Amino acid sequence: MDTISLLALLLTLSAGFSILNHHTLRVPVTIGVLVFSLLTSLLVMILNPLIPAYDLQALPRSVLGAINLPAALLNGALSLLLFAGAMQVNVGHLRAKLMSVTALSILGTVLAVAFLAVAAWCVFPFLGHAVPFTWCIVLGTILAPTDPVSVVGMLKRLGLPGPLQAVFAGESLFNDGVGVVIFGVTIGLATGDSQGVGASEIALSFCREALGGGLLGAATGWIALRVLREQRDPHIDLLTSLALATGTFSIANQLGMSGAIAVVVAGLCFGTSYSHSVFDEVSRKELDIAWTLIDEVLNVLLFMLIGFEILEITPHLFTVLATLAVIPLSIAVRALSVLFSTLPVHLRQWERGRVLGILTWGGLRGGISVSLALGLPPGDLRDLLLPVCYGVVVFTIIVQGLTMERVARRLYPSIASRSQ
Repeated sequence: MDTISLLALLLTLSAGFSILNHHTLRVPVTIGVLVFSLLTSLLVMILNPLIPAYDLQALPRSVLGAINLPAALLNGALSLLLFAGAMQVNVGHLRAKLMSVTALSILGTVLAVAFLAVAAWCVFPFLGHAVPFTWCIVLGTILAPTDPVSVVGMLKRLGLPGPLQAVFAGESLFNDGVGVVIFGVTIGLATGDSQGVGASEIALSFCREALGGGLLGAATGWIALRVLREQRDPHIDLLTSLALATGTFSIANQLGMSGAIAVVVAGLCFGTSYSHSVFDEVSRKELDIAWTLIDEVLNVLLFMLIGFEILEITPHLFTVLATLAVIPLSIAVRALSVLFSTLPVHLRQWERGRVLGILTWGGLRGGISVSLALGLPPGDLRDLLLPVCYGVVVFTIIVQGLTMERVARRLYPSIASRSQ
């Protein structure tokens, strides 16, 4: 299948699922597309053994193989998704909550990895299969990055406090990069490729990737704004921002830095007070509309592919039991990591646990976790961990994503009533 045929198939399916969702489920389009792609995949899996003359899974598997979701997301679409998300963040609110965002993105991610690794290592033997502790750490790194970007728009419509929206978005954008960096270290330790590497070397590598990526993104973002200051053409604005997102991501990866963190910082530059002097109101509005469209199309395609990836999974009794065990563990771990990483904030201003509740239930896992799980080296441990990771991701997107509005209204009733 050539590239244009593949793209046409993906866009046709995503459009069809979106229309079905609009006329039936009427849930957020990304979640609706995920549900219908899951149902389609399950239907194919059920019918396939009933029609032995035809392999119904051959075409979707060939499509998934041609796309290669881990490479397509982690080395391609991620740069555009993160840049689009970063542009929506209120930098003033983010600056005011910078300590909380930093604590959640770095300390919270590390704590989530540690807590889930220990919990899984203790629980798995009771389910009939002991998993090495290093691989339990890998499981923790896969499920640590959150993806609440899909609910940020809903939170804005509910009228939740701007600083809380900034914490939500800032954490989701930065901990993707932090999670990918930690995964690269831990998978090397688990497979034995990084034997003999000391803690100091790991810390230096992390600082180079994270801090280096941040500095690179700040530099490229500032250069792009300086270039755009000299003209007033919305088409050039869009082309330059596209070049900034993809170029920053590529340069960071070539230099051994975190492309995810670099492109987030570059995107945040477009929300600074300096950027307001670069774009007039019309140009900024057109740029935001273009990036919103890019973000929505890529998110729909990503969620559809996540639904089809179930065709790559062979469920077993252990994986089903492990998934049912890890789902509540992941929620509990999320709550503990948020609590301990931002404990000084809670001690000063607890707000009756409302922020903790929102951040815990809104800690959705998404495409990053699925891509990291699919990128595990082939073997028995991949066959065990991949279904668990996939089950947790699907649960958080569908169950937590669909109930997030209800949770937000319950925790913030006065604000919710004003939005009605």
